[in-house]
Amino acid sequence: MTADKIRSKILTLVREFYPANWPEKEFIPGETPIPYSGRIFDADELVNLVDASLDFWLTTGRYAGQFEAEFARFLDVPYAILCNSGSSANLLAVSALTSSKLGERRLYPGDEVITVAAAFPTTVNPIIQNNLIPVFLDIELGTYNVDIGYLEEAIGPHTKGIMLAHALGNPFNIDFVLDIAKRHDLWLVEDNCDALGSTFSGRLTGTFGDIATASFYPAHHITMGEGGCVLTDSIQLKAIVESFRDWGRDCWCSPGKDGTCKKRFKWQLGDLPYGYDHKYIYSHIGYNLKMTDMQAAIGLAQLKKLPGFIESRKRHWQSLNEGLKPFEEFLILPHATLNSDPSWFGFPITIKPEAPFSRNELVEYLEMRKIATRLLFGGNLTRQPAFQKINYRVIGDLAVTNLVMNRTFWFGVYPGLTQEMLDYVIEAIQEFCATF
Repeated sequence: MTADKIRSKILTLVREFYPANWPEKEFIPGETPIPYSGRIFDADELVNLVDASLDFWLTTGRYAGQFEAEFARFLDVPYAILCNSGSSANLLAVSALTSSKLGERRLYPGDEVITVAAAFPTTVNPIIQNNLIPVFLDIELGTYNVDIGYLEEAIGPHTKGIMLAHALGNPFNIDFVLDIAKRHDLWLVEDNCDALGSTFSGRLTGTFGDIATASFYPAHHITMGEGGCVLTDSIQLKAIVESFRDWGRDCWCSPGKDGTCKKRFKWQLGDLPYGYDHKYIYSHIGYNLKMTDMQAAIGLAQLKKLPGFIESRKRHWQSLNEGLKPFEEFLILPHATLNSDPSWFGFPITIKPEAPFSRNELVEYLEMRKIATRLLFGGNLTRQPAFQKINYRVIGDLAVTNLVMNRTFWFGVYPGLTQEMLDYVIEAIQEFCATF
């Protein structure tokens, strides 16, 4: 048999393997775990994964290039640059803005970047890792996004950028933030890791910032196991991001390719001798944050399912919102930002201060019934051990952030949940509230 025929036979068997190894399971209330999120896949992902492994091209390759093109097309942006995680995407986004190639607009050590304290750490860590100073703002209760009332006050002589995430898939007020950024000549980094498929004024999030990021961790809207992406409409920023991702090199050849620039041995940069191999000239202090082609192959199959995943998340959020409305005496339910249509990452709930029970009591009750819960990431990051001795500024008293730290949690709306599971979550909360 030829290699092509053997490959075809292997992939046919892989397709048959999926239902045999992952049969559907019955949901048993109180016994079957209800995760907050998880991977949703079928035979398509397995076939792509095995197909890529048979190529034995273990770094970025043909599947990665195809994913970048199709993902950019889905979001209607010119450039998508894959990397090994959403956290790395955030690191690349901020690091790119420190490049000397940007001239006077570059970020220098000591410059400030506005963000929120109620964040996932790797939205903020790249600011610190690049010797920049985070300026922490409070958030709004219900949307869990930046309180825009503090934005103007936060801007000082050293402010050079804004870096915000769309909280649990709910877009922040992009119109207001963009207006501030443009009027003050600030970079905007849009962390879209939790919001793939969300829209603001009919336009997909992840397309507004100078740079935006996406994550493909199993908890997110699509998965590659690990994986992330940087998005931009600037060819200059694209080249800079790729340089930081690929060891800091000046060369832009794809892995395994030589001479894309047509003058590989005719460069003179830095104090290197003329003709030094361009593949070994470095214009940035970079990293190696590439992903494997096997991961990209999984993502390509996931991307075809994304529209359905988005609709499932919206439908599940709506079902929970309607089912939990009778308990608003005790609970603050989430709401979408004006002019937005979120592709929700989760369903956040805040226990009202006057409620006769605490967040921990409700969370423990749900966890005992196999309903997974999560807190709103780092709560107040300034209270976290890792942030105790860093240099930062705070605007206001972070009152809502502290409330969220003590009283907010969320559970899942991901496509792997069934209506039976959602009904069970609602019933569990109803039973808990009935005891008070």
